[in-house]
Amino acid sequence: MNKLASIRIFVTVAQCLSFAEAAKQLRVSSSVVTRGVAMLEKDLDVRLVNRTTRHVSLTPVGKQYLEYAIDLMKLLESMDECVADATQQPAGCLRISASASFASTDLPHLLTGYRSLQPRMNFELSVFETMSDIDPAGFDICFNAARRLKDSSLICKPIAQTCDVIVASPSYLERHAAPRTLADLASHDVLLASDAPSRYWEFRDRNGTQRVVVRPIMNLQSPLMVKRAACAGLGIARLPRSVVMDELSDGTLRMVLNDAELCESEWTVWLLYSSHRHMPIVLRAFIDFVAGFYEKRSFGHAQRSTGNPMQMHPDLVWSGV
Repeated sequence: MNKLASIRIFVTVAQCLSFAEAAKQLRVSSSVVTRGVAMLEKDLDVRLVNRTTRHVSLTPVGKQYLEYAIDLMKLLESMDECVADATQQPAGCLRISASASFASTDLPHLLTGYRSLQPRMNFELSVFETMSDIDPAGFDICFNAARRLKDSSLICKPIAQTCDVIVASPSYLERHAAPRTLADLASHDVLLASDAPSRYWEFRDRNGTQRVVVRPIMNLQSPLMVKRAACAGLGIARLPRSVVMDELSDGTLRMVLNDAELCESEWTVWLLYSSHRHMPIVLRAFIDFVAGFYEKRSFGHAQRSTGNPMQMHPDLVWSGV
């Protein structure tokens, strides 16, 4: 381990006042953190950190050293930014948060595509079920798939849209005749996601809106858990098409009542980030890439279909940034 790595570890420990938390943030083992601090102290021939089984604190020398160490870390970041600005090649690490449904569908393709263009970029990813689970200070950029976006102090840009479909597994449909009319839904086992519309579904036709009461046998927080339950044959589910596109393609799930038009079926993927007077090049470049990713996909869909791309194609489509 070189001295620079040891300094970086020391700064993280000093900021967290916890070896375990520093290891978690740095994504290394606790033994690596302990060894890094010990090597730095040995090199300097001075104790920087007081540690007991229950408490971590900085020595007076450690506090002074921390000030210079933080300045050094900032200088290194500036050096990287300088190179990136000069070459227009982003470098560094983006902290990304993403809803579980988006993290399991489009996000891996996004990151793979971006890193193939910018191999010097790394990512730190956290996944959440609801926005209340995360701290806005803990990410540089966030992807949140939602029916409606709650008030936010962040910049919020819609990047893609999808819509709900009603699905069931072949095994379930073998045990229960597939619903042919909206009234048939009342006799079926229904799986609900906690963020879905309430225990009735509304459909729209030429005669207006029709409300159908459904019989939920399970209410789950995560759309991914609802999908797994549906794949297992537990019941009929209403899910975003983007979440079940692979299962629809391979036959694990089948659409039912696909001629009926669901009300409030639209989902939007939002890109959220803090306002920056001078946005870092790594963030700006990534936002531009995401916009281009969905713009190209939407253009490809338009070439293949003259219908509504949200109905004709199971993946997310660009809504503009």
